[in-house]
Amino acid sequence: MQSTSIRAANHLSTLLEIWYSQREERQWVLGTVFKTAGSSYRKAGSMMLCDDLGRYFGLLSGGCLESDIQRHARKVLATGKATTIRYDGNDEDDISFQLGIGCGGEVDILLQPINEENNFLCLGQLRAQLEQRQPLLYRQKIALNGESQAELRPLVDAGQESGIPLKRPMLTETDGERWLNTPIQPRPHILIVGGGVDARPMAQQFNAQGWKVSLCDPRPANARAAYFPDCIAYRCHPDALADLMDLDSVDGVVAMSHNLNIDAAAIRIFHKRPIRYFGLLGPTSRRDRVLSLSGLSSSETNRLVNGVLRAPIGLDLGGELPESIALATCAEIHSVLHGKSGRTLTSASQEMDTRSDARNKSQVPS
Repeated sequence: MQSTSIRAANHLSTLLEIWYSQREERQWVLGTVFKTAGSSYRKAGSMMLCDDLGRYFGLLSGGCLESDIQRHARKVLATGKATTIRYDGNDEDDISFQLGIGCGGEVDILLQPINEENNFLCLGQLRAQLEQRQPLLYRQKIALNGESQAELRPLVDAGQESGIPLKRPMLTETDGERWLNTPIQPRPHILIVGGGVDARPMAQQFNAQGWKVSLCDPRPANARAAYFPDCIAYRCHPDALADLMDLDSVDGVVAMSHNLNIDAAAIRIFHKRPIRYFGLLGPTSRRDRVLSLSGLSSSETNRLVNGVLRAPIGLDLGGELPESIALATCAEIHSVLHGKSGRTLTSASQEMDTRSDARNKSQVPS
């Protein structure tokens, strides 16, 4: 039976930690989606791990195909050779069709043994460099004759290296060899300023996304490790953070200390940093008081208000309890980090259908 843990194990950084902590005790297979056609639960570049105990970590489907993938992974462990498998939701003889999944798409998966002969597929180096906040290009050779190979490259700027993707995985072919090129970014780093009771569900929501979560609060009664087990806690005022952490590593800040001066200090420290989100708990009237205390100039304040500042924080989901606020805030940050609008997928799908209908009508000859 698949073992479970309190913490989700679908984010790549979590998968790497699981493998690294047990790399010498267990034998492992890396499963990677390298091609899809039509509808599929996961897209190219998605990864999972299988071990010799029959466990798997991560998902390449919605949980429908993982047992069958694990069956193929056992063969890879037995032979030491990489292989590819395909699931076709339109093929009546295919297991994905027989399970009645209903997606109707095709998914191609690469299964590779992780061993010394293939330099452990560079997973150790990948883990180390992601910990150093280095974006990378992870390249995997698509097996033809059982070979397994992976390599790492720096993730270059657009136009510097032809054919290498920057934003999404891409299959390339050179001299008859196919490679999956997957750009991998370090996991988002979110700083919560304030470690009170209502910050606990906030941290839990962020942890569930696989994000790196830091906490800052100078007050002795707050930010206790027992209530924030997966967070890095800094028991200090925001003004002292620069001596303790790399401020430029922070992608987003949520200020919820319930103290005007502490929140103002957070704004003062981070308003010139390359953050993508700054959320301030409370109504706009409180926002204005915090901004006034921060000491920012009028132009700096306007740039912040019209840029990354969100106050009140969160999407309009309804609810006012700490858990609801945490859910709404996490959803807002997620949409910002992924460059999405935060609207419902139903409305987006309906808009696409409307555009498609209009385009089809315009192409009908009169």
